[in-house]
Amino acid sequence: MTAPHPTPDLFALSDIRGPVLRPGDDGYTDEVTGFNLSATHTPDLVIGATGTDDVVTALRWASATGTPVSVQATGHGANYPIDNGLLISTSRMTDVRVDPGERIATVSAGAKWRHVLEAAAPHGLGALNGSSTDAGVVGYTLGGGLPVLGRPYGYASDLVRSFQVVTPDGTLHEVDADHEPELFWALRGGKGNVGIVTSLVCELPPVSRLLGGALYCAGEDAEALLTAYAKWTSSPLPEEMCSAFGLLRLPPLPQIPEPLRGRFWSRVAIAWTGDPAEGERLLEPIRAAAPVVVDTVAEMDYTAVDQIYAEPQDPLPARESCTLQRELPPEAVRTLLDEAGPTATDCPLLVVQLRHMGGALARPPAVEDAVCARDAQYLLETVAVTPSPAAAEAVERATVAVHTAMAPYGTGRTMVNIHGTPGDDTDRARAWTPEVHSRLQHTKDTYDPANLLRFGHTIPPAA
Repeated sequence: MTAPHPTPDLFALSDIRGPVLRPGDDGYTDEVTGFNLSATHTPDLVIGATGTDDVVTALRWASATGTPVSVQATGHGANYPIDNGLLISTSRMTDVRVDPGERIATVSAGAKWRHVLEAAAPHGLGALNGSSTDAGVVGYTLGGGLPVLGRPYGYASDLVRSFQVVTPDGTLHEVDADHEPELFWALRGGKGNVGIVTSLVCELPPVSRLLGGALYCAGEDAEALLTAYAKWTSSPLPEEMCSAFGLLRLPPLPQIPEPLRGRFWSRVAIAWTGDPAEGERLLEPIRAAAPVVVDTVAEMDYTAVDQIYAEPQDPLPARESCTLQRELPPEAVRTLLDEAGPTATDCPLLVVQLRHMGGALARPPAVEDAVCARDAQYLLETVAVTPSPAAAEAVERATVAVHTAMAPYGTGRTMVNIHGTPGDDTDRARAWTPEVHSRLQHTKDTYDPANLLRFGHTIPPAA
């Protein structure tokens, strides 16, 4: 009698070096939980990949069985529940290698920006990280990546040299501007539509120190501070001056230091890479706009960049959203304050923030990519904590209200990384121009015609 053949499931997945877990297995919940706790993942299977070979094996199995696939490193963007299929966790793949002569880093799929800074700082180099270095490098960069130092250096995706990526059929590709340029284009700003990146090579800015921090004024002074900020950022500021205006309603939690805890603040955060004295001089109109209660602006090593925005370091359930703004005229200032300023006492949003764009963020990259935010002067971002269904409903109403009210001053688009929970195809398409969206769909036709990569902010094939 012939022995039965092993099932496709056992035959393929037995080659995985990392854990292979199903619901109910020890370690399953920890493996699927990301930083953003608003989305509860319940995939049929989760694989803790230890390297590129595990990703290749997992995708070959998924392709053979028609199983939809998702990927997660840190879970900062985990705002969409994964309720079936295969989840590949890359959190174990954290290797970073820096070539100081070339000013580049080779970064594995699960590495955080913090890992990059630890490797780059001894060589006098920085990174194009966002407002928290706890975020994963790859997912952030695939969505374009809006750096703290975006105005002098551009988007993180602009400075990627190459990718190692596994397409849904389990094929490993080495892509750059000369090798499979369409796949290279789609990976820089097109998010996770066409493959799972196992490593990338990116350029590192020659930054070791900067002037950074924030000026905190009372929330009641928001109008004076935002009016001054709008005028300041509409003037010809040097590109080295990067900044954001924020309205912060900070809860009375022990993780938040005194005196910030439990108060409503208006804030301007800055990062300046030029001469510190010149940076202080440029900041004078902001300091003069309203009484500064807390001043954290100081010279710092770039490794301390997290101090600028002081974002939460512990996992929490959050709802975020963004829209790109063309301008910030006085009527836009008034509109934003009506929705989230001192008189909006029932506003449940933790942070309402305007990031100043322009500079290198407005220029085309040396090699074309899929980022579609170059015509914006500001990015309007809202963030809120959603600890309960009732809180989530109030947050959703307020989020929609703010972005709807500001729509007359916007471009009509979002950025994919901060878009929040993606809606229908029309809503997802707002992250790109119609031309780029159509091109991404055709690239999807080539590399993922079965739409196995369908979770999160993805788009369907054109066919």
